[in-house]
This record gives sequence, structure tokens and C-alpha cells, in this order.
Amino acid sequence: MLDILFPRECVFCKKESYYYICDECYNSYLSKYEIKNFNEKNIYSIFRYEDEIRKLLIDYKFNDKCYLEYLFEKSILKNNYLCNLIKKYDIIIPVPTHKKRKSKRGYNQTEEISNLISKDLKIQNGKDILVKIKNLKPQSLKSAIDRKNDIIGAFKVNNKEKIFNKNIILFDDIYTTGSTTKECKKVLLENDAKNVFILTIAREFFNDNKKVR
Repeated sequence: MLDILFPRECVFCKKESYYYICDECYNSYLSKYEIKNFNEKNIYSIFRYEDEIRKLLIDYKFNDKCYLEYLFEKSILKNNYLCNLIKKYDIIIPVPTHKKRKSKRGYNQTEEISNLISKDLKIQNGKDILVKIKNLKPQSLKSAIDRKNDIIGAFKVNNKEKIFNKNIILFDDIYTTGSTTKECKKVLLENDAKNVFILTIAREFFNDNKKVR
């Protein structure tokens, strides 16, 4: 009913679009940021974290534009290779945020996208399995060394039996230094997960502290 009264529109051209981005605008504005020929074992990121992608993710996380979850879901669903890969795994687990931060923001951005992926790709949703028990300052405000040190011990596993010998997709929005996702992966493996594959919407690349395009 809401979609009838308030049709979803492409964030760029304002044409009606279920995913808030039409194919033409995706190809014009976002496809140029897709990561090509990047191969790192057990890690996959769709975009480089810059320009339009950076703006959209900041709007999604901090400017109450939670509807952009559909736009980011589309970036996954249109990737046949990635969809087929996800279907080979047992559970998708979003990187959690602390309950205080989730309450303040109103939602966990990674959890919302993973809910859509779980539904559309028929993969079990493990959103309550991994819990953040330390309420840390935003990682973006810290150095790489501080991120790595502060994140240790920040997560725990609930319902350990649900991940026993399971192949897991660990989902996050942005991969910067990798401190958060690596700590989550370590905790999952320590609790008897079989394998953990890291999937993120975007990834930031650095070379001598400068971003590489």
C-alpha cells in the first residue's frame, strides 16, 4: 500500500524504481566503482569506498536514509557470481553493533541488508548469533593500531551450536583496515564454525597512507 501511495524512486533520476536505483543510473553512477579483478581468499567487496559510494553509505548509516538498504541489496542481487557463491554457505551473519548504538541510530545497517539477502537468496539468517559486548567509539576516528587493539574482545557468540561446523558469510558495510571483520571471524572460528567468508559492500584501499583508485 505504501509503495502505491509513495512509489519508490531512483535516488538519481527520480524514475520509479523498487530498489531506489534504476539500471541506467546504476550503470552510469555506480558500476564504475565496482572492484574488478581483485582476488583475496575468503574476502569479497563489491565497490571501492569513494565518491558516490561513500556518500550513499554515509547517508545510509548516519542520515536516516535506511531505505538505501534496497539499493545496496541490488548491488548484490545483480552479481550472479556473488549470488551463486552466497547460496553455497549455510548462514549469513551481520557484523553487530552495540545495543546502545543500535538504539540511538534506530537500526543496524548491516543487519538490515543481511535480512534482505537472507530472504531473497534463501540463506539462514544468523543476526542474533554474534553480539558486540564493548561499546567502542567509531572505528573511523581511530588509527589502524588503535582499531586493532580496541576491537579485541569486543564480540561474543550466542547459541554456539548454531554455527558448529557451518560455512558462514560474515557481512559488513565497509572494509577499511579489516580489524573488525577479522576479530569477528576469529571469534566465530574459535566457536567451531567451519569456514568464514567476509562480504562487504565497499572496501577502502591504501598505499603509503594514500587511497588508491
